[in-house]
Amino acid sequence: MPASIWQNPWRILLAINAAVIAGVFIHKIQLPPYVPYIHLLVDYHFGFIKRALIGAIVALFTAQVPVWLVFALGGLTWLVTAALFARLFQKTFTFTHKTLPLFVFIAGSPFFLKNFMHTLGHFDIYGCALSIVLLLMPAGSLLFVATAALFAIILVLIHHIHLLMYVPTIVTIVVIRHYLAYGINRGNVAFGAVAFAIVCALFFAAQFLGTMPIPEADFVAYLKFRMADPSRTDLLQFAYIWYQPLAKEVSDTWGRLPHNILGVPVFALLIWLHTPLWRFFAGLIGALASDMHRRLVVAALIGISLAYLVMFAMVFDYSRWISNWAVCMFLVLHAVKMLPAARETPLIPAEDRKTNIFGLIITLIPRVGIVRPF
Repeated sequence: MPASIWQNPWRILLAINAAVIAGVFIHKIQLPPYVPYIHLLVDYHFGFIKRALIGAIVALFTAQVPVWLVFALGGLTWLVTAALFARLFQKTFTFTHKTLPLFVFIAGSPFFLKNFMHTLGHFDIYGCALSIVLLLMPAGSLLFVATAALFAIILVLIHHIHLLMYVPTIVTIVVIRHYLAYGINRGNVAFGAVAFAIVCALFFAAQFLGTMPIPEADFVAYLKFRMADPSRTDLLQFAYIWYQPLAKEVSDTWGRLPHNILGVPVFALLIWLHTPLWRFFAGLIGALASDMHRRLVVAALIGISLAYLVMFAMVFDYSRWISNWAVCMFLVLHAVKMLPAARETPLIPAEDRKTNIFGLIITLIPRVGIVRPF
């Protein structure tokens, strides 16, 4: 490789990332969409139940659900999310020669768009997309807080685990963009507290009252009626999750822990490979003009991380959880950049050899996975 390209490879790395994403998509559409497909079949036909909002929306448009709809709907959601992130990056940093390494470290991260492609059809990406919308929209009125609450409600209805996965990040975005930027008063604090209480109440309703009220055999028969091809009974093997209590989920997770915990060193290595990005993030926090802002941002990052730690103890999809944790860090990074700063934070260097090597490695990693690394 010519020396000039090695010194500044970021455009090439961006092109490689695009090729890797295309490859992940081709691989993904050849796999059976077990969990994503059944979520398109389940609706509110038998009353309020958990994990049913997406299926209920699909039911408004079609009585029978083809398998290809998983990839069509998931692919469209992925494209919208990628476009939203590109707009967010343009708004926050602009696209220049100097910001290209930062864009590659975030957009090209195996935690982010590449892993969302690998988990195509899963519900994680909706939390990311709605969080980006909140980072893009005006935040000066209580309409912003109300919109954030509505987004949180939608996410909990899609899957109640979003209360731990993306709702803490949404709360952080609201605090940074509304309360810290425009001030705190009794009215907006009360409004926010009531909105958060409603979201939490909905979570508990979904978790403890959202179990399917009919026998599993009748539930599966209804799902077959919703299938465009009822012979694909292999796609219904996860129907039990609408009957599984929280205690069973925790028990299964701890039963798999000795095996799944072996992936932690791999996750740690992947996080370490993003060191130039984390240094830039730390620089942004350190450059904030207000000590209070710095303390609140650090507290928010700890809170988001603790929510993911709880998820690790409850559900064993570890690769998804660590990937979404990293995405939440990326989103909060953009929110922090919107706060007043005492000084400019140096960007990730475009011609540093070690940084380039890290950028190349994360570019070549196609995704993190769902349960275990890769």
